[in-house]
Amino acid sequence: MMSKRTGRLAVLAALPAAAVLTLAGSSPVFAEGDTPAYQIDLAQLNDSGAKGTVLLSARGTDLTVWIKSEGMVPGQPSAQHLHGSTEGHDFVCPDDSADTNGDGILNNTEATVHYGDINIALTVSGDTDAATSGLAVDRMPVADKEGKISYKRTIPVSQDVIDHLKDLHVVQHGIDRNGNGKYDFEGAGKSELDPKLPQEATAPTNCGEVKGAAVGSVPVGGIETGSGAAGAGTSPAAVIGTAGAASAVVIGALLVVRRRMASGAATAAEAKAGGAA
Repeated sequence: MMSKRTGRLAVLAALPAAAVLTLAGSSPVFAEGDTPAYQIDLAQLNDSGAKGTVLLSARGTDLTVWIKSEGMVPGQPSAQHLHGSTEGHDFVCPDDSADTNGDGILNNTEATVHYGDINIALTVSGDTDAATSGLAVDRMPVADKEGKISYKRTIPVSQDVIDHLKDLHVVQHGIDRNGNGKYDFEGAGKSELDPKLPQEATAPTNCGEVKGAAVGSVPVGGIETGSGAAGAGTSPAAVIGTAGAASAVVIGALLVVRRRMASGAATAAEAKAGGAA
């Protein structure tokens, strides 16, 4: 009789190579049941070239946020937040037309009209309150030398946030307007939010809205993001990353594995019962 392990390997062997590689980097622990989860694709703002993928997964009132993005300013922190309303207001990601003062830079004040106020600050440590941590740049993830950010954190939130996950957006901030590899006042002057910060540090670099339906089963566990380089190497790659299509294949394949294992277990139980009779 084929063992459960052998059966699992046989199913995985049938997957496309790209999907197997994606699965290899994922967490082996999966959430079961009606865990709401939403995927968000991040698209560039301010001609930043930044893009990425986000997964929001709720268990009770604990919200786990995975972010993988690229095209950020290498070695620089990226303020990032959940924006939007938990009261049913309809907000969206802005486009270039939101630059109402016509200075060529979409600042956060101009963009907030479209994507809403900060709801949760996605810091790597400490509190996530919008009022106290919205501009806590020292506790935000830092892009690696290739301009990539890999972030994961589980955050206690209110029930209102859980109920309105599909109405919220993720926004990352930080641009390099003058191309000198750092945030400075020469690139775009002072931030309208805090004159002690450069505009480059607070201007939005990308934005994403919830797309599609909830995922039925999502990975949990892994290494929590800490301070410093924002959890470089933490990669729930089965569901987020630039290879979104491969991710979907992996999730589907894992569901097939479970069904086959469950079916096999049931068949074995029936055979055992028949033999006993």
